[in-house]
Amino acid sequence: MDYFGLLEPRNGHTMELILIRHGLPQHVETRDGSPADPPLSEIGRAQAAQMATWLQHESIDALYSSPMARAHQTAEPLSRAQGLSVTLRDGVAEFDQHAAAYVPVEKLKQIDFDRWQRLMKGDLDVDMGEFADRVVETLEDIVTAHRGQRVAVTCHGGVINVWTAHVIGFPPRMFFNPDYTSINRFRCATSGERSVITLNEAVHLREVQG
Repeated sequence: MDYFGLLEPRNGHTMELILIRHGLPQHVETRDGSPADPPLSEIGRAQAAQMATWLQHESIDALYSSPMARAHQTAEPLSRAQGLSVTLRDGVAEFDQHAAAYVPVEKLKQIDFDRWQRLMKGDLDVDMGEFADRVVETLEDIVTAHRGQRVAVTCHGGVINVWTAHVIGFPPRMFFNPDYTSINRFRCATSGERSVITLNEAVHLREVQG
């Protein structure tokens, strides 16, 4: 059964864009200052597998991913389930792409509560306008290339936030925390309208301890 059969995009005038946050990564801090780029943890791989199973009955026409390890590895089980190759796009990499450390949000809350609070308020050491412009330009290119189709992109919490803000009409900012491997759906019309279908679908995570 097509879970979103009533919202089937294949009429040539709209497409469905699915943004999927990566699974839980490992905690990585490099000593030489090189990008941390952590892989998925064991739990993260289980989350990615559950997400792919949840989407296996939906017809997805193309699959894109951020080039960062945690996003690309999240795409792998979905790629196998759908029989699709993964196209990497630098434009949907996270704002921390070049950071020397990655601390999962849950662990950050435990070890540095003040920093966690700043993160949750969107207080980031990044030009959010520049970041949002890059993300929106990339996703709009994907939308334009897939008229009337359903496309999935494995990416990051920041990417999902600034795209959602763009669709709703907010200034670019962090305003919600998508769950790991959550599914976020958007309707994109060829006339330029963009709308939210769902945010933070995470039913598939009930069977994964995280």
